Amino acid sequence: MILSTVDWVIIATFLVASLAIGLGVARKSGKNTAEFFLSGRNMPWWLLGVSMVATTFSADTPNLVTDIVRQNGVSGNWVWWAFLLTGMLTVFVYARLWRRSGMLTDLEFYELRYSGKPAAVVRGFRALYLGVFFNVMILASVSLAAIKQGSVLLNLSPYETVVIGAVVTVVYSAVGGLRGVLLTDFFQFIVAMVGSIAAAVVIVNLPEVGGLDALLSNESIRPKLNIFPEIGDTDAWIALILIPIAVQWWSVWYPGAEPGGGGYIAQRMLSAKSEDHAVGATLLFNVAHYALRPWPWIMVALASVVVFPELTDLSEAFPNVDPAYLGHDLAYSAMLSYLPAGLLGLVVASLIAAFMSTLSTQLNWGASYVVHDFYGRFINPGASERKKVWIGRLTIVILMVLGGGFALVLSNALQAFNIILQVGAGTGLLFILRWFWWRINAWSEVTAMVVSFAVAIYLQVVHPALGFTPWSTSLQLVAGVAITTVAWVLVTYLTKPTDLDRLVSFYRLARPGGPGWAAVLEKAPAALEGLEPRPAGTWTVPSGILAMVFGTMGVYAILFGTGRLLYGDLGVGIAMLSVALACAATVARLWRRISREESGV
Repeated sequence: MILSTVDWVIIATFLVASLAIGLGVARKSGKNTAEFFLSGRNMPWWLLGVSMVATTFSADTPNLVTDIVRQNGVSGNWVWWAFLLTGMLTVFVYARLWRRSGMLTDLEFYELRYSGKPAAVVRGFRALYLGVFFNVMILASVSLAAIKQGSVLLNLSPYETVVIGAVVTVVYSAVGGLRGVLLTDFFQFIVAMVGSIAAAVVIVNLPEVGGLDALLSNESIRPKLNIFPEIGDTDAWIALILIPIAVQWWSVWYPGAEPGGGGYIAQRMLSAKSEDHAVGATLLFNVAHYALRPWPWIMVALASVVVFPELTDLSEAFPNVDPAYLGHDLAYSAMLSYLPAGLLGLVVASLIAAFMSTLSTQLNWGASYVVHDFYGRFINPGASERKKVWIGRLTIVILMVLGGGFALVLSNALQAFNIILQVGAGTGLLFILRWFWWRINAWSEVTAMVVSFAVAIYLQVVHPALGFTPWSTSLQLVAGVAITTVAWVLVTYLTKPTDLDRLVSFYRLARPGGPGWAAVLEKAPAALEGLEPRPAGTWTVPSGILAMVFGTMGVYAILFGTGRLLYGDLGVGIAMLSVALACAATVARLWRRISREESGV
């Protein structure tokens, strides 16, 4: 694959612009950790929302969607579409709670909510568990996608791709802090969206594909077009609809879709100007992530089935690609090789943008855990703000080296997705309930982490190694959820609750409300003294859940309505978009009601 001079100019311009943005805010971002990791807690909703979307629009996302569509059809995307429920719950129930808490990182929650050494231990452990171990897995998954795209589009070796792609990202992430990440995310998201849409339009109209009508009428494509599995395909309904909708969304921890919010989503909410800006940012993220972005990738994936029906076709077309990286997810990069000069440069720049936006967020987020929740909390509590900023910058470099190295071990994006899902199975319900049930304690958290990890290792590694038939992904997920949930609930009842004083201070800070705190308020009515007035008996969570339901329906209506329009079904498409408008109006009314109830008006 040979890029033209125009392509290289476009790519170089993009890289220079990204560096310039990061360097431009370096001085302000280096003042202290609040600036470096939260950009001064003064960011607007639209910038934060776009940053969230840009982060989840990683280099591996189109590869993952392509892998899913080629093997399981469009309906296979329910494995991640189901997480919309999690996202909308965060929007209307948890966003205000996070911003109200005033934390620097979401891991600070543990010592605000729980008491004693167990709280400190779980905070320190998760700082390394998530900030290093889990974060390195995400960095590796994203780098793997870049490796595959670099091998097809630029004829680069895996090592060359990781080194070249990481250098610019590490520089502006380490220098510019979160403010630099947010501003570059905004710029990179525009480039990424323009590139993905333009690529889809050109690829669908290639002579080899024949245009949209020819693509949709192709005999090899028609079985893959269903948004839901075939009625008689019980296994597909269980794996793609029942498990994700009934179990996965509330029970599994996954970066960007954490039940109750967390990770870099919580970081964005904590850096918002206000509670309303935190809500607006997460709402924008969920609408854009689930409703606006998927179809360009899906259309390219469907076109790839026409051009490269089998993996052997990919192998023959790209003989220089390492066989270890030959998988269905490679088809997205393969289709981009058909783009003309100029557009190819823009699309390659868009993929670099997707790669860099995710890396930069993961690096800053992971470093915030290592610095604030481990180094500053346990190693050197008296460290100056500037020293902690420099430790953060060093951590960013180390995390990138580890993530790039692990990327050379993985072989496909779906493999990484399934591993991460399994490791987090069963922890989600705890993250949802810990804000609203006083009885959950630090040992509940420890148990959920340890058991979910142990079950994942057994099912993914030990079970097959012992010669047993590997379980299906769905069965593994359900088993992990069941075992982990039972374990942490039992430990919750068998261990001492959090100290009353800590429970009272947390309630006064976050004001979660609800029947789950009734026992604490009976023992310590002073927990309510001096709090902002609310009408008697008011609890905003029921209204929030109702808004979550209508918000979810609205986003799905946009997603499926857009699909029906692309499929040429004009009537159904318009009807679905009309449903989306009605849902949006309902959500707006509920949002106003929640705001009035929160303010006591």
